[in-house]
Amino acid sequence: MTTINIPTDIEPARLFTPAQLGERFGMTTGALAQMRYKGNGPKFIKLGGKQIRYSESSIQAWLEQQTRERT
Repeated sequence: MTTINIPTDIEPARLFTPAQLGERFGMTTGALAQMRYKGNGPKFIKLGGKQIRYSESSIQAWLEQQTRERT
C-alpha cells in the first residue's frame, strides 16, 4: 500500500457544495447542474463520482469573467 504524504503547512482549499453556492447567489442546484453540463459555470471538483464541490478560487475566477462594462 502506498502512503501519500501531504504537507502540513498547506491550507486546505475552501470548498462549497452546489446547495451552498446556489443559496449564496440565488440559484437552484438544477441551474448549477445545467451550467456544469454546458460548461459555462464555475470550474468544479468531482469527488468520488457524484459529489460536486466548488473551490473559492474557481468561484472568484468565474465571477471575474462575468464582470461586464457594457451589455
